[in-house]
Amino acid sequence: MQKLTQNKSADKQLRYQGNGSEFALIFFKNVLLTILTLGIYYPWAKIELLKFHSNSTILKDNNFNFHGNPKDVFKSFLVVFLFIIVAYSLLFTSVASNSSITQTILLIGSYLTLMVLAPLIIHGTLKYRSQKTTWKGVQFNYLGSKSELFWKFISGLLITFLTLGIYTPWFVIEIRRYVIRHLRFGNLSFEFQGDGAKLFWIQLKLILLSPLTLGIYTFWYIKELLDFYVNNIEVNQDETKTNLTLNIKVGDVFSLYIVNFALIIFSFGIATPWVITRTYAALASFIEIDDNLKINEIQQTSYKTDSKEGFLDFKLV
Repeated sequence: MQKLTQNKSADKQLRYQGNGSEFALIFFKNVLLTILTLGIYYPWAKIELLKFHSNSTILKDNNFNFHGNPKDVFKSFLVVFLFIIVAYSLLFTSVASNSSITQTILLIGSYLTLMVLAPLIIHGTLKYRSQKTTWKGVQFNYLGSKSELFWKFISGLLITFLTLGIYTPWFVIEIRRYVIRHLRFGNLSFEFQGDGAKLFWIQLKLILLSPLTLGIYTFWYIKELLDFYVNNIEVNQDETKTNLTLNIKVGDVFSLYIVNFALIIFSFGIATPWVITRTYAALASFIEIDDNLKINEIQQTSYKTDSKEGFLDFKLV
């Protein structure tokens, strides 16, 4: 696997140091308990996984920490679970109905339930996860508005439906741009400079070239997609702006995914935890942080946030 380029400052290296064997014990325990409890254990499993991955991520020799509590998530989990049961009940009832009108109404009802649920989950999860994540005592924050995100998501989804899916890249970018713009990490703010047209072209090339190359173009597609998502993140620190850089080649993508695929296939899935930690470590190693970003000067900043938790602030972490 390619090493980091030499022009990257060692003290600013972003690293992931999760141990595959340690993660495997957590991973399989959580899978087993989630199955045995019919999914009820999910909040405890998810929180434990987030704590492991956060603690394993190192920025300038200091790891991130996640301070979430399963009890905070359990209530939201139950409410969302009930919403999903309602949505699928409407769906199954529509299939069993002999009336085309009833089928249509119930089908629309099931999809509307899921449509309404999605932006609420995104907002609640981002808000909770960011506020519970710290680095050297510096807290992340998400300052987005639930109502703004909700209507942006619903309108984008409707346009996507009306354009038969063509608007999807623009929809994805609008949501990503809104989320990243409202993220804070101490005195750092962020912007996403990518546009829907570029993502549309990336997706179109995959559709056109993948069949012609018998799927081989997929590795170029993954590389271009990763470049697009990382290289378009702008970090603002006081008056200084800088961009993250992903220094990855097609050969790196090929070796990463081929080895991962072989590990999962030949181990019958048992190697999945090692594949996950291996992937996180590889991707982190390719992200370069410019010297213009003064990591030593990242400090806690107070923001006006809505600390009250509403009934619709779902958080599934």
